[in-house]
Amino acid sequence: MRILALDTSTEWLTVAAGDGIAWHVRAEHARSTNSERVLPVVDAVLADAGWTLRDLDGIAFGAGPGTFTGVRIACSIAQGLAFGADLPVVAVGTLAALAQAAWRERNVKRVVACLDARMREVYVAAYIREEDHWHTTLEPVVLKPDDVRLPPGNDWHGEGDGYAAYPQLAALAGLASVNATAVPDARAVAELALPELAAGRGVAPEDARPLYVRHRVALTSAERAVGARL
Repeated sequence: MRILALDTSTEWLTVAAGDGIAWHVRAEHARSTNSERVLPVVDAVLADAGWTLRDLDGIAFGAGPGTFTGVRIACSIAQGLAFGADLPVVAVGTLAALAQAAWRERNVKRVVACLDARMREVYVAAYIREEDHWHTTLEPVVLKPDDVRLPPGNDWHGEGDGYAAYPQLAALAGLASVNATAVPDARAVAELALPELAAGRGVAPEDARPLYVRHRVALTSAERAVGARL
């Protein structure tokens, strides 16, 4: 099956196209220009693959958690592209994508994914890989860094920029390693989406939804004054 995937949940824009064997991937540190750059990068990745939208079997996007603007961009772009090409859509959690990339790159099977949520908070989830599947042991949640606790057991591996934003998290008992530079990866989004597409669990574009976790959409005056960001 051929799939296109994109993620704009952080300051990084990543787009991937592949069939589970061969992959074409591009990534840019786009910061606030994600909305301007995403379609040109999608076009470039499809050109790399030699495909058009009509050649695809589905589209996936990093559904969050992440920045409110970023996850909305990814969802709306995936919806628009899929609607025009009559394709199903798969929403993939960004924290799960961090775990998938860590397993592919370093063969780690117990991952505590952690992204900076701003507002002096982090998004956290924990996953264990058994056989060919990921099992969620901690559903995505937003927490103060001091409230983060690892699930029982040892040999957990930390992934994500939450560990860079709050270095004290790297010292949590039970963490065997930390990759604080990891960001959600569009190839990982696609890898997790492919089995969903194959099983017929893609949804109509209008039914695709982001995963916000934190549902605040505005800052107080005091929060803006100290430079807080959503």
